[in-house]
Amino acid sequence: MGLFTNIFSKRSPQVLFDLGLISVDMHSHLIPGIDDGSRSMDETIAMLAKFESLGYKKVITTPHIMNEVYPNRPENILAGLTQVKEAATKIGLSIEIEAAAEYYFDDQLMETIKNRTALTIAGEYVLVEFSFHSAPQFENQLFFEMQIANYKPILAHFERYPYYHNSLDKAIEFRNLGVNIQVNLNSLTGNYGPHVRKQAERLIDAGLVDFVGSDCHRMQHLMMLEEHLSLPYMHKLKELELKNISLLPMIQNGTMIP
Repeated sequence: MGLFTNIFSKRSPQVLFDLGLISVDMHSHLIPGIDDGSRSMDETIAMLAKFESLGYKKVITTPHIMNEVYPNRPENILAGLTQVKEAATKIGLSIEIEAAAEYYFDDQLMETIKNRTALTIAGEYVLVEFSFHSAPQFENQLFFEMQIANYKPILAHFERYPYYHNSLDKAIEFRNLGVNIQVNLNSLTGNYGPHVRKQAERLIDAGLVDFVGSDCHRMQHLMMLEEHLSLPYMHKLKELELKNISLLPMIQNGTMIP
């Protein structure tokens, strides 16, 4: 009896999802002191080292631009990026680091789009977030203006907007308008609650995810992600045609092509 107990009590080894397959994290808050993300350069460098150890080749950090709350501008974001890159180089990190922004949908964003002054991901994508409290108005107009300006919209963490829960209709509608849907990896861990997790799983099952991101603000977010890499829905990411890896530079005839 003891033999059978020992045999059947042994757990199969957990197979961990390889984050190196994603290669690029395109949503995080790593520039110290300019939003609700990293609070110090030491914290930033620790998170970058963790990204590298998890298999990421590149991080595109995206500080909030949110009118009076986080009134960041390209100038201070890019200045902060320069400091982060210098600090990372000093300790020998090899992970590539770039910066864009996470734009809150407000009047200021409409002006930014019309003036074509947005910080972009890979020269063409613009990351946009909505309010968590109430559904946006005129969002289709925003996406139209973005495309007129030759920007490709990415809607940040679609699964976290409670007014879209229990339905995929808006995700389908937005994608038909040329909008890319981004999901936070830690939504799959339950970090934001069961309803958000379920919505993220629905999006994956329906193949409606274009990008995934860490939305990392603290080291705890990366630790939580690492602890949940065996989840079935982490492995299901391999079934999607994610665009993250397209954000890596390509080598052609010995020349790097951005």
